[in-house]
Amino acid sequence: MAEPGTEAFEKLVALLNYPMFVVTTQADGVDAGCLVGFASQTSINPPRFLVGISKKNHTFRVAAGASHLAVHVFDHEHIGVAEFFGSQTGDEVNKFERCSWHRGPAQLPILDDAAAWFAGKILDRFSLGDHVGHLLEPVDGRPPQELEEWVSFGDVRHLEPGHEA
Repeated sequence: MAEPGTEAFEKLVALLNYPMFVVTTQADGVDAGCLVGFASQTSINPPRFLVGISKKNHTFRVAAGASHLAVHVFDHEHIGVAEFFGSQTGDEVNKFERCSWHRGPAQLPILDDAAAWFAGKILDRFSLGDHVGHLLEPVDGRPPQELEEWVSFGDVRHLEPGHEA
């Protein structure tokens, strides 16, 4: 149920079809990753990207001790990877035992089936309500090979999340 004064906002954002990302990280020998819908470029020069991670998420707890995050986009051919990272929790499942990946910059787990990815150094963290924003400075990555249609919120709306937001 919408809080007073937020009904118009909630109806508007329900119409939007945001791109979805899988964010991975590592700290203290622990790998983590999750499906993220709250993410956006925030600056052109210098290049900056903001990723919001739910405070209830296993990836949030690992990211709290991390220096970098990897941000992945998926095409529809590999939507299963995005769905897996969005429907399972790292509290119960080692997601990296069930997908193809390799170590990338800053020892980040990089998902092999991603259509594109970039690694970013975490410059700042700040509260965004029930999520924490991680401001990233891109340091490396792999661009898409061709123009794809990326996995978006409409494609994963049906998922039961591993954690509540």
